[in-house]
Amino acid sequence: MSRYIALVDGKKGAYGVVIPDLPGCTAMGKTIEEALRNAASAAVAWAQVALADGDTIPEPRPAEVVRRDRDVARALAEDAFIAVVPLVLDTGRPAKANLSLDAGLLAAIDEAAEARQLTRSAFIASAAREKILADV
Repeated sequence: MSRYIALVDGKKGAYGVVIPDLPGCTAMGKTIEEALRNAASAAVAWAQVALADGDTIPEPRPAEVVRRDRDVARALAEDAFIAVVPLVLDTGRPAKANLSLDAGLLAAIDEAAEARQLTRSAFIASAAREKILADV
């Protein structure tokens, strides 16, 4: 998983996010949290299009390097702030993982997965993805 520096600006009810290392990758939201979640989804979409076009996904630059960018410095001077947006790309190939969980938790996972008509693996993967993106 890569983490990209993003710029957030706006006002209550209308926030925008730009990811400088992914040219043209932007998102919006009514709250900062929603804008950042949308930015994570936009980063995935951006990367998928780049890969489909045969392009490579740029490596994220360190925050101190991004801050020195003229356009970024200007945005920061105009009240934008820096956030971090994860890029979680599916590879399309499953990988086995051996997890040790409390038996009660495992039973609860199985029950919740069944209620949602998911496999245990799909449930755990979606829960992990939600948790990763919630930390944005």
